Amino acid sequence: MGISKALLQKYAELIVRTGANVQHGQVVQLTVSVEQHAFAALVTEECYKAGAKKVNVEWSSDTQRRLNFLYADQEVLARVLPWEEAKMKQMVEDLPCRIYIASDDPDAMNGVDPHKLSEVSRSRSTVIKPYRNAIDGKHQWVIAAYPSVRWAKKCFPDLDDQAAVDKLWEAILKTVRVREDEDPVQAWKEHTDFIEKKAEWLNAQGFSSLRYKSMNGTDFTVRLIPGAKWEGAGAVNSVNGAFYIPNMPTEEIFTSPMAGECEGTLVSVKPLSWNSQLIEDFSITFENGRAVSCKAAKGQELLEKMIAMDEGAAMLGEVALVPKESPVNQCGFLFYETLFDENACCHVALGMGFKEVLPDGDNLTQEQAKEQGVNDSIIHVDFMVGADDLNIDGIRPDGTTIPVFRNGTWAE
Repeated sequence: MGISKALLQKYAELIVRTGANVQHGQVVQLTVSVEQHAFAALVTEECYKAGAKKVNVEWSSDTQRRLNFLYADQEVLARVLPWEEAKMKQMVEDLPCRIYIASDDPDAMNGVDPHKLSEVSRSRSTVIKPYRNAIDGKHQWVIAAYPSVRWAKKCFPDLDDQAAVDKLWEAILKTVRVREDEDPVQAWKEHTDFIEKKAEWLNAQGFSSLRYKSMNGTDFTVRLIPGAKWEGAGAVNSVNGAFYIPNMPTEEIFTSPMAGECEGTLVSVKPLSWNSQLIEDFSITFENGRAVSCKAAKGQELLEKMIAMDEGAAMLGEVALVPKESPVNQCGFLFYETLFDENACCHVALGMGFKEVLPDGDNLTQEQAKEQGVNDSIIHVDFMVGADDLNIDGIRPDGTTIPVFRNGTWAE
């Protein structure tokens, strides 16, 4: 059956105009799978209609990446070549509007040595990170999705290829509020307004810490950075003032906690796909603000290597609140894609935090943000902790306790 041309056009326009909010005269960097070349052309044309000066496309391929890791030497893969670094330098100069279309096969790297994956990622990220920091807060970006056959079959293994893709399309369009008979732009305005009101409530409470508890074993307390803001849905490019929505879908309200100040155990309620490999049924225990142990039914070695990627990888960079009635959660299946699964329920992230949550954060260096408590790392990996019975309490500096979440949703 497939998605109608009208819906596909509406989706592409939403990504470009509302998600990335491409401005006249901007360079756009579009990253997309080679399998989705037709959709890439549609998005490219929408970017030009929005006034883009130039659209540069970076093609990705699960198959090619897997072959590289199976056959090429680790040292070869780990090296960032001069032409790659030149592209990043040009990115810092252009401050492009970046659009990333996710359609990865969740099992693409099954059978690849986890050590090789993590070491290549560590080496390359060390070189890439300064360029990433240089554009942080100074450009618009959005991550959206387009279903591939392998991704769809992972979600719906009992369906044939076309039926699986159709069902995944149905879920994606539901979560991004694209429907035949509705204006998605208006739907997104109403949605972002709701999230902003919840963020305003959280900011007004002045919580100094949050306490998490659920029957699955989650028992965890994290300290918050004094004066750090709760944010959600949209962001603003500090250079040109353009409002954009980094993730489509998005249901979260988030902040960066005080790095190195948390205690207890968090139990994940959904599998984590990292480096195209799955980590399942896992928990992480923190002492003195750092992950000191972890257990996983699948992917134990990969999880251990992720936590050891660098000094900041064992500390939290984000806490995010998502009610269980999220449209993503209501779809009733696991997407095996963090863009979606993190928007199904409450989550936290190991690794890099967000300096923009600090007062005047966009004008701070990464080191200055770190001094105020924002974690720094070469990774940022979300994992989901929002059990249906999760209770979260906010604790004020005077010890007053306010219910924030009860049974997996807002307490009020």
